[in-house]
Amino acid sequence: MTDASSGPHVAWTDVEYYLGQGQATTFPLSRPGAHPQVSYVVEHGGRDIALHVELDRHGRAPSATLPTIRIDRIADPSRRYARIRTDRAELIRDFHDFLCAVADRIVMHGRSLDQAYAETIRAWSALLDRPRSLSLEKRIGLIGELGVLSTLSNEYGWAAAVESWTGPDGEEHDFGLPGYDLEVKTTASEQRRHTIHGINQLTPAPSRSLWLASLQVTRGGTDGRTLAECARAVRAEVAEHAPASLARLDRQLTASGWSEVSPDDERWTLRSPLLLLDADELPRLDLSVLPEVARGRISSVTYVLDVTHLPASPQPPSALADFRLP
Repeated sequence: MTDASSGPHVAWTDVEYYLGQGQATTFPLSRPGAHPQVSYVVEHGGRDIALHVELDRHGRAPSATLPTIRIDRIADPSRRYARIRTDRAELIRDFHDFLCAVADRIVMHGRSLDQAYAETIRAWSALLDRPRSLSLEKRIGLIGELGVLSTLSNEYGWAAAVESWTGPDGEEHDFGLPGYDLEVKTTASEQRRHTIHGINQLTPAPSRSLWLASLQVTRGGTDGRTLAECARAVRAEVAEHAPASLARLDRQLTASGWSEVSPDDERWTLRSPLLLLDADELPRLDLSVLPEVARGRISSVTYVLDVTHLPASPQPPSALADFRLP
C-alpha cells in the first residue's frame, strides 16, 4: 500500500475497495518507532476516511480553518492522536489527495502537524474551494441517465433511445418515450431523497404520463463502474448499432458536462433495485399550489422529495424491467 522510499502514498483504488465493502482498515504511513506515528484510516464501518497523527504529551491538534474539514483528538491506551476528517461526502475523493499531501509533508519532509496542515491548506485552497468539473450530484445523475439509456435500447433500439434522451437538450424531463415521459433521479444516500429542480419537473405534460425513476448507488470498489466507463460503453454500443446517432450522443454528453479528460476514478454500483413511481401519485410542487398572483413571478423552485419506503407504482414501463448500469 505504501512505500517509504517514494512517500506515504495510499492508492485511491485500495481505499475505494474498503469503502465499497463497508469495511474499516488502517494504512500505517510512518516507519515503526518513528515519531509522530501517522496512519491513513478508513473508519466508521468503512464509510469515512481520516488521517491520524500522533501528538506530543502536551501537543494540541491544529484548528480547522475550513468548514469542509474537521479536526479532533482521539486516544488509545498509550498515545494521543489528532484526527483530520471531512463530513462532506462529495469531497471525499479530493480529500483523499489532501490527506496524502499532509502526510507527505510530515513523514518525508519533517514538518510538524501544524506546519504540514497550514502548508497544504495554502497550496490546496483553490482546489478545496472549487468543486470538480462535475459535482457529485451531476456525476451520479449522469451515470443513472446512461443506465436508463442503455436499458431502453433493449426495447426501442439504440437510435430511438438516444433520440429519447432529451434532458441534456434543456427539456423539462430526461426522456420522452412513446406515450410517456421519464424523469431520472439518482442518489448516493441511504435514503431515497432526490432534489427536484423547477416547479414543473414532476408535472406531467398534457395527455402524457410521467414516471419518476429513483436510483440509489453506492461506492462499488473493484466491482463498480466509473462514469467514464459507463459513457464509453454506451458510445461503443451506439457506434456499432446506430452510428448515425453517435454525433447526437456526443453532443448530449458534452451538454451534460462530461469530458473524456475529466478526473474520474470513483466506482459506483447499485445499492438497491430501480424504483419506478407514477408522478401523479407523488407529493409535488406545481403551479396549482401557488396563488394566481405568484405564478408569473416565481421563476425558480428547488426542493427535496423523499420517496424512501414508497412501493413501486403498478404497471410501470416494461422497458426498464431489466435495469443495470452500462
